[in-house]
Formats: sequence, C-alpha cells, structure tokens
Amino acid sequence: MKFLFINGVNLNLTGKRETDVYGAQSLDLINAGIKAHFKNDKCDFYQSNIEGEICTAIQLAEGKYDGIILNAGAYTHYSYAIRDAIAAITVPVVEVHMSNVHMREEFRRKSVISEVCRGVICGFGKNSYILAGESFKL
Repeated sequence: MKFLFINGVNLNLTGKRETDVYGAQSLDLINAGIKAHFKNDKCDFYQSNIEGEICTAIQLAEGKYDGIILNAGAYTHYSYAIRDAIAAITVPVVEVHMSNVHMREEFRRKSVISEVCRGVICGFGKNSYILAGESFKL
C-alpha cells in the first residue's frame, strides 16, 4: 500500500512542546518508527504549518496513494478549507490525534473534518499513526 502521512500546524515541535501530552520523540523519530513498521509499504511524510499547503498536499494525493493519515493539529477544529480538500478527493483519509482529545479542553472535542474522514483514531500517542495505517488493511 501507499500511504501519505500529513502533519499540520505545530507538529514540527513534537518532542519539544508539551511532552507530557505528545511524548518526547521528535516527529522525525516518529516517522522513522512508522516507516519501520510499514516496511513493506510506501510511506511518504509531509508537515506544514500552513493551511493552504496542507490542502494542496491532500489534493495532490489523488490517484497516488491508497490512504492518507492526517493529523491536522489545531486546524482540525476550524479548517473548513482542509475539510473541503478531503471531501474533494476519493483517497480515504483517517484523522489522527496523539492525545485523547475528548479528555482535553472543550474546544479540542469538536472536529470539522471528522465527518469527511473514513475514521478517527486518538489517544494512543505515536501509535495512533500506526493504528490508522493498519485500518486500511482491514
């Protein structure tokens, strides 16, 4: 399978910020672990703090990937642009969060992208990405 892992705003700071919530590993180390887990699959990784660039990455995935694993970060809660980009493609998207957003602040409990995603996985730290990828194989 061919996967595109997209990470949004502030996820480049993983391992440096709120390590009690997101863990101490950098995004590069997390991505290396994902790649090792899916060694028989193609895994590409993309991170941007810019909403429009994330939309472009989603759009460009059409016809190239079997699935997108998306951690949009804070954009999850208010980006109708990312929502519309997901709705415009046929590649299935799984929404991912490392933390259990339902145990955090009220504003984190609302996702505007969930209803156009194949599913949502949250609360399993860096393993949320692996669980999302494995869901495409069920």
